[in-house]
Amino acid sequence: MAAIAAGFAGLLSLFNIGGRFFWASLSDKLGRKATYSIFFLLGIAMYALAPWAAHAGSMVLFITFFCVILSMYGGGFATVPAYLADLFGTQFVGAIHGRLLTAWSTAGVIGPVLVGYMRETAISAGVPRSSVYDVTMYLLAGLLVIGLVANLMVRPVDRKWFMSDAEVAALQGTAVPTAASHVAATSGLSLASVLAWAAVGLPIAWGVWITLTKVAVLFT
Repeated sequence: MAAIAAGFAGLLSLFNIGGRFFWASLSDKLGRKATYSIFFLLGIAMYALAPWAAHAGSMVLFITFFCVILSMYGGGFATVPAYLADLFGTQFVGAIHGRLLTAWSTAGVIGPVLVGYMRETAISAGVPRSSVYDVTMYLLAGLLVIGLVANLMVRPVDRKWFMSDAEVAALQGTAVPTAASHVAATSGLSLASVLAWAAVGLPIAWGVWITLTKVAVLFT
């Protein structure tokens, strides 16, 4: 049982990491708002169907649902800074993102407490232990419906609140940017870049391999 739990947790972590690359890249094509709408729609369906998959004994479906959910969790983290920059510009996006993460952290504390309270209440009411998380899944699906509506209501910031180039330059203590200042030099990968990618990529690849060996226990 411990090996199965470790394999499941490892698989979820892989999808969390992969989702950061996949969904953030996809948002460049689809747009941030559309990507978050996909998060909410898929999340609603998968949280609502997870109890059915569990009671039907379909381990593959159950695992698939939560792997996709965790990929969107990672994708949401990776995509939100760009979403904020699209809405508010880049000048104060760091401060805005910090406030958002404070709210996210609050939910990270309150959420498990709420889930634990609901579990104990269900057990006290005589609900079988195999079904105590069903209502929790439905509640999460309902919360995602609220999130979907909130996301659809997001509108671009009125241009009257935009800062001019001169105001940004004055705030930063730099000259007003010119067209020439936006020209970026293009060149191939240098040796330093290759070594830097290797320093990051090789440990990740090793971790992925170790995790996959633990995940294999789920399907044997």
